[in-house]
Amino acid sequence: MKKIFYFIGLLFIVSCSRNKETTLKEKPKKTESLVEISDGMYTEYYPGRTQIKFQGGQDEHHQRQGKWTFFNTDGTEMSITFYEHGLKHGHSIVKYPTGEVYYYGEYENDKQIGVWKTFDKKGNLVSEKNYDAL
Repeated sequence: MKKIFYFIGLLFIVSCSRNKETTLKEKPKKTESLVEISDGMYTEYYPGRTQIKFQGGQDEHHQRQGKWTFFNTDGTEMSITFYEHGLKHGHSIVKYPTGEVYYYGEYENDKQIGVWKTFDKKGNLVSEKNYDAL
């Protein structure tokens, strides 16, 4: 009986050491670069680099600057937000995957200002909130 346990233990140790050897022999996979920065324009892709995920400008400190757009995996524009030196500043609009507006409003130095409106999937106004009145 001891010989059987000894044999099973030996097989276990040998099989574990073989797995380590094959793992060490495998070449590490090259990681895909999904970010491209050129002439102050930041572009991030979905895996496969066939579809843009985010795109927008950058200032001299590599912070978001100007119009930034987010795209769905099928290329549908999902949102647009404007930035100044990394802070949300200006109009922002977020859409449903169908392209209908979900909500929109305006930012000033990363804070919501003015009237923000939210809509249902059919385009009907659901709510309004005035951030200046708070």
